[in-house]
Amino acid sequence: MSSHTVPTVEASEPTAYRMLIGGEWVEAADGRTLEVITPIDRHRVIATTPRAGAEDVDRAVAAARRAQRGWAALPFTERQGALLRIADDLEDAAEDLAALTALDTGNALRTQARPEALLLASAFRYFAGLAGELKGVTLPSGTDALSLTRRVPVGVVAGILPWNSPLMIAAFKLPAALVSGNAMILKAAEDAPTTILELARVCERHLPPGVLGVLTGYGPEVGQALVEHRGVDKVSFTGSTATGSGVAAAAGERLAHVSLELGGKSPCIVFPDSDTDEVVEQVLLATRFARQGQSCTSGSRLFLHESVHDSFLDRLVDRVSQLVVGDPREEATDIGCIINQRQWDRVQGYVDDALATDGIRVAYDGRPALTVGEPGFYHAPMILSQVDNGWRIAREEIFGPVLSVIPWREEDEVVAMANDSHYGLAAFVFARDLGMALRTAQRVESGWVQVNQGGGQQVGQSYGGMKASGQGREFSLEGMLEGFTQIQQINVRLT
Repeated sequence: MSSHTVPTVEASEPTAYRMLIGGEWVEAADGRTLEVITPIDRHRVIATTPRAGAEDVDRAVAAARRAQRGWAALPFTERQGALLRIADDLEDAAEDLAALTALDTGNALRTQARPEALLLASAFRYFAGLAGELKGVTLPSGTDALSLTRRVPVGVVAGILPWNSPLMIAAFKLPAALVSGNAMILKAAEDAPTTILELARVCERHLPPGVLGVLTGYGPEVGQALVEHRGVDKVSFTGSTATGSGVAAAAGERLAHVSLELGGKSPCIVFPDSDTDEVVEQVLLATRFARQGQSCTSGSRLFLHESVHDSFLDRLVDRVSQLVVGDPREEATDIGCIINQRQWDRVQGYVDDALATDGIRVAYDGRPALTVGEPGFYHAPMILSQVDNGWRIAREEIFGPVLSVIPWREEDEVVAMANDSHYGLAAFVFARDLGMALRTAQRVESGWVQVNQGGGQQVGQSYGGMKASGQGREFSLEGMLEGFTQIQQINVRLT
């Protein structure tokens, strides 16, 4: 990262950030600012950012449109070289970005923030390698004609980012958009903008002015203005299903390109032959407890076969009880902070509602043993068993460290329950019988299915949802081609 002052909890004054527009770091046109509060300490303002509005969006879009054509006209090797240089700098800055991620989002350094920063560098290197794959095709049209296609960029892309894992979601969007010749304007989440601004400081050293812009501010003010702006050719949005529906409607009115990565209530299915400690570890990864459950791919509905239900649940409870909830900056911490008071209250509201439901059992409640709390937004994991798949706790996305355990008996039954959701982002299937595992994976209505593993997204794997979990794919060759380019057909008469 650059040598300027970056936020810390201990700093006497907040770090004052500016936005990136047209290669310059600027204030909002009207001079308004926002305070950034760290989830580690609800009383501590660690930074201020501009509060952008419609005028700032106009400036950013105009700058991006001026820059985009020249960027797209470069030989692909030049865009490739720029991304490789960015990747090198991001690797050098990874530890600093990880530390800032812990402070900005509350994600624990070892379990989430550091892997996220390293993934970002890997994504830039991966998509740099795909620069030469933006190829067209020729059609045999006889000796007196030439028929060819070109892959051309969509133009100016608005990337609207969430607060839960800003660098990781930027990795899904930014390098693929850039290498395929687009200009991109990132809208950073108001609750966690600092890592995106630092990412932009790294990128701007290697990009022509205007090819990358970053705006900060509230979604209804700056995000909505980007979605509705006629100079924005595509909107790539990651966030809640409710907000994403509005984004799609607004962008659709002007027929802009749209991709959406939205919410999830992902099933995690354990077959009778998988009652092992190894599978417990993978299920624990799938819960995303290490990200406080603040993940769209969280395997938050755990379906345990009745023959192994109690023994597997005992293993899982024992393992979860060993997790350390604490300061996300500490290496010993497994689970950090919820992002803010509003989200903490939302999680607790779901817990209170579930505990009032007849028949529910509390398999694990880490709250009584929690040794950290005020002034941070800490919430220990909870595992609730004997959950009915129709209950609110099993149907709505909580975005917190709460796991619903649901027993099952027959394969058709568990597949039906897994699919009985308006979401369809991720799924996890655990079975030593690979035929059974693959059969089940193909029957589950999810865009991204893990078999016998619970880890997160890997660069190069197509990622995106079905049903109300979104549309489009990211983080892959297919996602780059389908999401950030369009085909132009050219027919030439040679005689």
